[in-house]
Amino acid sequence: MFYWIFKALAGPIFRIIWLKKVEGLENVPEKGNYIIAANHSSYFDFFSLVSIWPKRIYFLAGEVFFKKWWWYPLVKLTGQIKVDRNSEDKTEAKEKVLLFLKQGKIMGIFPEGTRSSDGNIGKTFTGVASFSLIGKVPVIPVSIKGTYKIMSRHDKRPKFKKIIEIKIGKPMYFEEYYNSSDDKNVLREVTEKIIGEILLLSSEQI
Repeated sequence: MFYWIFKALAGPIFRIIWLKKVEGLENVPEKGNYIIAANHSSYFDFFSLVSIWPKRIYFLAGEVFFKKWWWYPLVKLTGQIKVDRNSEDKTEAKEKVLLFLKQGKIMGIFPEGTRSSDGNIGKTFTGVASFSLIGKVPVIPVSIKGTYKIMSRHDKRPKFKKIIEIKIGKPMYFEEYYNSSDDKNVLREVTEKIIGEILLLSSEQI
């Protein structure tokens, strides 16, 4: 319930002030579950996706958000899954993501795992690929432009008179890799395909 209240309140504000262009909503499946994979430059990426996506998204969120009093209520009430980025054992988070996918829920995951330091896609992890292959669900690539200029990880407050543009790609299916979900080379290959599509979408944006 809180998620939809938050979306109803924050969505119009973001669309009026910052979100000026959204392309590719027709690529969002009407039925079925999937993983949204997007580049990550700012906290505004989360707010932007929630504002424009027609269905509820469950995100993976770093442990730091569950430790700060001003973030904790939001991440808890919007149902985000805690992942301890400093721990080698992420079994609990992985099992919860796969359970959510099995239940037909939609996951939002940033392959970079954290906000970019310069606005460009940096080091990426293979979690999205792994969840896609094990859960047997497609991945929807999304390019988000402008959020770094509005509020990068170096900024204390957002800037105005900047705009956000989002471009949603077509679902990517990886059935041919379903039997290789434990192969690190395959996971990296699938990850690079996803990132390549995000970069392609970004290059097509004005």
